[in-house]
Amino acid sequence: MSSGLDAADVLVVGAGVSGLACARDLLAAGVRVRVLEAGDAVGGRMRSDRVAGFVVDRGFQVFNSAYPQVRRRFDLKGLRLRPFTPGFIVHTPTGRLGFVDPVRRPRTLPELLSGRLAGRRDLAALALLSARDVLLPPARLKRRPDTTVRTAFADAGISEAFVESFFRPFVAGVFLEDELETSARVFHMVWRSMLRGTICLPAEGIGAVPRALAAGLPAGAVLLETPVAGLTADGVLTAEGREIPALAVVVATGPGAVPTLLPEVVLPPYRRVTTYYHTAPRSPLGEPTLLVDTRRRFLNTCVLSDVVPGYAPPGHALVATSVTGRDGPGREHELRSALAEAYGTGTDGWDLLTVRTIEDALPAMAPPQPLTRTTRVAPGRYVCGDHRATGSTQGALASGARAAREVLHDLRRDGMA
Repeated sequence: MSSGLDAADVLVVGAGVSGLACARDLLAAGVRVRVLEAGDAVGGRMRSDRVAGFVVDRGFQVFNSAYPQVRRRFDLKGLRLRPFTPGFIVHTPTGRLGFVDPVRRPRTLPELLSGRLAGRRDLAALALLSARDVLLPPARLKRRPDTTVRTAFADAGISEAFVESFFRPFVAGVFLEDELETSARVFHMVWRSMLRGTICLPAEGIGAVPRALAAGLPAGAVLLETPVAGLTADGVLTAEGREIPALAVVVATGPGAVPTLLPEVVLPPYRRVTTYYHTAPRSPLGEPTLLVDTRRRFLNTCVLSDVVPGYAPPGHALVATSVTGRDGPGREHELRSALAEAYGTGTDGWDLLTVRTIEDALPAMAPPQPLTRTTRVAPGRYVCGDHRATGSTQGALASGARAAREVLHDLRRDGMA
């Protein structure tokens, strides 16, 4: 190997959380690693921007404290996490209904049992499904025969009416699809993590998560603004025409760049989401709670500054609302009307701060969905990301960890590490 900036055993292409996790694990094993990132900062899809004094994440995102990879890798106190309400509000044609986890907030149990949200039979079926997901070992959940979420709800004895009023809008917001066609295996693992952990946001925005990972790397390990044009027999070729050698290359880019670098990798289709960020003179809700809509005019909406006050300057509120697809003529106007109804307040005084469309927000996860797949593509070539596991921070981190294990195994087998 050559010296200086080129002295690396492994090159990781992409400084999202998957690539950063891979790099950290390899470095911990004594392997020399360099991360090449095309952008001007780490994070990939987990980035936060400052817009006119507001914190704007690149698409609405949340952070789950219960994910195993999260608990293993992060100082949660250092992220200064701010929690959402352990539940959500459902906007229905007859008004808003709140669902809060009664295990965490027992005082909400009488309201839950009042029958306004669901009948006793549906609540019993939901309680049994939740208890199984929380208490069964993860290995048992993973071994279940995989079906669609819709079939899993029917098998659990949950009525179609409750699915439409409760689960369908919830699943739409989580998996960016409202046909309930996502893998039930994935749903059970996500539901388990939500019940066992806390859904929250870092005080400095979702971009604090990859920055925390990158902070554990030595100075100079990440080269920003270094796009990679292709892979070579000996390493990679940067867009500037510079070849950087390495024993192994891990492609940890977003899905858009994977076909160029590793055309043999088959990617799942990805779901697109657009988030509208509105500013308001005051919070239209006054609590850190997600709101979903049974008419599915939006995936979810929340007042981010109710969750993290620092997302907005004093005297302002920041409202984030996500929809499937792209922005288009008249869509924001229609959305304002839906939000006025959902929040029960006028939106004429709101200002549109910015719009963020994420083309590759989440991979589609139809059954049977493997929860992890090998990262090996060819000798010395690896790929990691949420498309190799599950569409979540856990999936991305776990795929990066698996890539590190497989790279390390192969280097040691070949006597190179």
